[in-house]
Amino acid sequence: MAYLKENLTFDAAKLIVESSGEGDSKTLHMKGICIQGGVKNANQRVYPVNEIEKAVSTLNEQISGGYSVLGEVDHPDDLKINLDRVSHMITEMWMDGPNGYGKMKILPTPMGKLVETMLQSGVKLGVSSRGSGNVNEGNGQVSDFEIVTVDVVAQPSAPNAYPTAIYEGLMNMKHGHKLHEMAKEAGVDNRVQKYLKSEIVKLINDLKLR
Repeated sequence: MAYLKENLTFDAAKLIVESSGEGDSKTLHMKGICIQGGVKNANQRVYPVNEIEKAVSTLNEQISGGYSVLGEVDHPDDLKINLDRVSHMITEMWMDGPNGYGKMKILPTPMGKLVETMLQSGVKLGVSSRGSGNVNEGNGQVSDFEIVTVDVVAQPSAPNAYPTAIYEGLMNMKHGHKLHEMAKEAGVDNRVQKYLKSEIVKLINDLKLR
């Protein structure tokens, strides 16, 4: 079984960013294409539609069974979920034509807050499906495909991933560690949320990510 990771830009994934709720209970969601079927992608692999259908069905069974399918910021190099990198939870996946679509709920974790601020600041983030399967070396056809999760990433065409730069910049900036700890409390204090957002926006501007 091979480790498979496929990137889609904000535009290719046809991502929609929406919010639900009001005030302190307001939640941000991203939804769009998570994996494309029946076409040769940038990695020269082809995911047959029936393989994607099975993988999407399996993931939905996990979600329906109460399993939390968590996703991270950036490009992990294995199938393990690192809790300190978690930014969102996949709440639903479905098929539309040949493609697998998904809906992701942005969580009030430190990384989730970074994703939220970037989206609100106009940064176009992409998605990256993470899973395993067998690849035919001759034609690139994927079989026995399983989706583990879908991560939030920078536009694949960009040099280096924005989220990594954001995180490292946060840790290196003055009072960065303090700001990181404040992110953990941001969900319960409006004043902390306002300060945190302003500081992260400053960081994004400094890194010229907008």
